[in-house]
Amino acid sequence: MTIRQYQSITPHLGDNVYIDELALIAGDVILADDVSIWPFVAARGDVNKITIGARSNVQDGTVLHVTRKTPANPEGYPLEIGEDVTIGHKCMLHGCKLGNRILVGMGAIIMDNVVVEDDVFIGAGTLVPPNKRLQSGYLYVGNPMQKKRPLKEAEINFLKQSAINYVELKNDYLKSDS
Repeated sequence: MTIRQYQSITPHLGDNVYIDELALIAGDVILADDVSIWPFVAARGDVNKITIGARSNVQDGTVLHVTRKTPANPEGYPLEIGEDVTIGHKCMLHGCKLGNRILVGMGAIIMDNVVVEDDVFIGAGTLVPPNKRLQSGYLYVGNPMQKKRPLKEAEINFLKQSAINYVELKNDYLKSDS
């Protein structure tokens, strides 16, 4: 695995974390227990902080980044990802805040100062422009994103199951690496 210190700040890893050897994790990045980071993910906590909650997974080719602190924006925009979140392949998350039990579809882009509440599906290829708030319990799709419809009970249940599936998969990888 590739973990880099940046200006004396080293990423912090919880228990049973899997980081593929082809991923890059740099700087102020905190990964909670059972997080999985898959090939070609770049997570750069160089100008602000990235936190990823327990049992969340970030799939192949995703870019995670932040917005720096400035006089006009003293806190900047850190990247916060909650628990039991599935980030699909080739996504771009930049300075946004995701709650718990969210699925971000492949190729989605979520921009600065977006807040995604708990229990949300974001469809593949969706663009979420800056400063939006996505309400809990809905499917969002499109470019730019639109609130499509309420989630069905089976879809809400799948959000947690998706995270469980990736915890099991990363456990298999951890066993084969030892």
